[in-house]
Amino acid sequence: MSAHRRVGFWYRLVIVVAKPLLRLLITRDWRGAENLPAEGGLIIAANHVSEIDPFAVGEFLLDNGRLPRFLAKAELFRKAPVKWVLNGAEQIPVSRNSVDAALALQPAVEALRRGECVLIYPEGSATRDPQMWPMKARTGIARLALLSGAPVIPIAQWGPEQLLPYRARRPRVFPRRKFQVVAGPPVDLSAFAGKPQTAELLRAATDTIMWRVTKQLAEIRGETPPDRFFDMRAAVAKETA
Repeated sequence: MSAHRRVGFWYRLVIVVAKPLLRLLITRDWRGAENLPAEGGLIIAANHVSEIDPFAVGEFLLDNGRLPRFLAKAELFRKAPVKWVLNGAEQIPVSRNSVDAALALQPAVEALRRGECVLIYPEGSATRDPQMWPMKARTGIARLALLSGAPVIPIAQWGPEQLLPYRARRPRVFPRRKFQVVAGPPVDLSAFAGKPQTAELLRAATDTIMWRVTKQLAEIRGETPPDRFFDMRAAVAKETA
């Protein structure tokens, strides 16, 4: 499916505004485009390092012929002007408070069946790991993959956190930053297919996906990642105690 076939007004507006600005502020290192299927339903699992990194991975996908539909928390679809852009660009709301996890993901499953490219940040928010490695992810990514049967492409990105650190009020525009995005081959989830979706199975499948993302990030950074994921919930509970 061409990236430009279904670009509506709001999506095109974001592209027209953001693309020239990014070209002014950053350089690009895009790798792994050969791992992106040209058509058909596709799940992108990406690490999250900055509030602007959707522009990095989004442009990477657009440059390689796939129009990403982002999964975003349903609360964002209720606040103007953000809701105008999200609804107009046909992004996909997900209710985190739904008692039925499968039902909450149904809009994403339907998009995948239509042949869409659905992008999800499995961590749920920008990483709080002190060294910026991917943290322990939510299991929605595994549930979505197993419900839909769509291939999962792991994407690691690095660089947006240098331009705009998480929760920073102003970007660091000098020196010019490099955005690196690397897409890997599909994650093999065959060991989890056709089995009851227990909490243990979903956790194992999710970790399988996130270790692939982490491995690719380690290659970009030229560093060794930790041997376990940072657990933000456990860290918050410890601080509270």
